[in-house]
Amino acid sequence: GEGRMAEPEEIVCFIEAEIKKKLPLVNQKILVTAGPTYEAIDPVRFIGNHSSGKMGFAIADQLASMGADVILIAGPTAQTTKHKSVKRVDVTAASEMLNACLLYYKDVKACVMCAAVADYTPASVSPQKIKKKDGGLNIELKKTADILKTLGEKKQKGQVLIGFALETENEEYNAAEKLKSKNLDFIVLNSLNDKGAGFKTDTNKITIIDHKLHKTAFGLKSKDEVAADICNKIAELIHEEI
Repeated sequence: GEGRMAEPEEIVCFIEAEIKKKLPLVNQKILVTAGPTYEAIDPVRFIGNHSSGKMGFAIADQLASMGADVILIAGPTAQTTKHKSVKRVDVTAASEMLNACLLYYKDVKACVMCAAVADYTPASVSPQKIKKKDGGLNIELKKTADILKTLGEKKQKGQVLIGFALETENEEYNAAEKLKSKNLDFIVLNSLNDKGAGFKTDTNKITIIDHKLHKTAFGLKSKDEVAADICNKIAELIHEEI
């Protein structure tokens, strides 16, 4: 009857909807990439890197907690998202990540390119396992497509594009050059020279450089806290565009 209590599931959905209305990134669709790419040499071996995907997954979760509709394109990684609302798309090679990014990019408000994409891939992949022989093994490599540059060239008015730069020397100069050449709104710099930063750690130390080359340096923090700093900056830019 009229005084009957609604079903618990309906009550939960109503509360969630009311809470979500007040979040800073509600109804904003955001694309995130995370993890490494593996470039096959043969059916057994590959070229890869040490990226764990922790930073990218932390960003995806933080964006989701701020109300965004998140699409996460993930390279090979054991990481999982805390927010079940994150749409995860698994890929392996750089070419697959490029295709997935192009599929979703045109429909998103912002894109956070956190993945450690391989710069080179074998020119040819052996269909069978390469047998060990005396002497060395030469593998011809070719460049992979520059995903970040491709997206920068396709960026629409009002879109926000963020890149990452992991450097070992001339850190700020190299990051600023990448920022300009890839048409980014800001770039997140971290250095392997900083203790506690880089691959496979639970902490990170970053500097954000915006398109006006203004720099904001942060101390060593957990990757969840770093993700919050990055996502707050994204929210600021999106609201400026709106």
